[in-house]
Amino acid sequence: MAELILDYDTEGRLCLVDEAANHGPIYVDFVAGAGAHRRKFGGGLQQPLARACGLSGKFKPQLCDANAGMGRDSLVLASLGAPVTLLERHPQVAALLRDGLRRLAQCGQLDPELQPLAQLMTLLEVDAIEYLSSATARCDVVYLDPMFPPRQKSAKVKKEMAAFHRLVGRDEDAAELLQAALAAARYRVVVKRPRGADWLAARKPSHAIEGKTVRYDIYVNSAIPK
Repeated sequence: MAELILDYDTEGRLCLVDEAANHGPIYVDFVAGAGAHRRKFGGGLQQPLARACGLSGKFKPQLCDANAGMGRDSLVLASLGAPVTLLERHPQVAALLRDGLRRLAQCGQLDPELQPLAQLMTLLEVDAIEYLSSATARCDVVYLDPMFPPRQKSAKVKKEMAAFHRLVGRDEDAAELLQAALAAARYRVVVKRPRGADWLAARKPSHAIEGKTVRYDIYVNSAIPK
């Protein structure tokens, strides 16, 4: 199996490259592409992710995205005005995120719409369990999106995501992470799951919000301010 490496493309983006694969390089893009489309047309405060995390016109919680990955959900939450701390323990994924935030900040100098996003997103290259268990953790809401093997056969999974799964692997300590998140969150923990999946760690949520393909399980510690 070919090794996945980090390299810069001709546009100066840090990319994850699998030279043996027939897909393009993988990089974090907070400015254009699918992320920009979702940021602009995803449904605002009424979309399931925002409702699950308790965002409203009057309240923007301090969020911790404990499985930051490619940062797509963090981007949506920040675009709605919430400050987000992205936690990522995998060094190569953290490097991709750091480069994406660098390019976002550069574009923000020219685009007033993008400037607040760079200021609202903070990356920490840390183990989420250790961070959430520390005295420095300050989170109104903790958001979890643990990585599990794709449920579809490999032929049906996008090649880019298959490579990402191969790099990161599965989150074997997701149950422990849920416990740490519950101890750290002031108001709630939100767990993103495939719509038909079991509860994380077989722990029943307080309630759930369903989207077309995913479900947000919500574990309430205390009520969100009105």
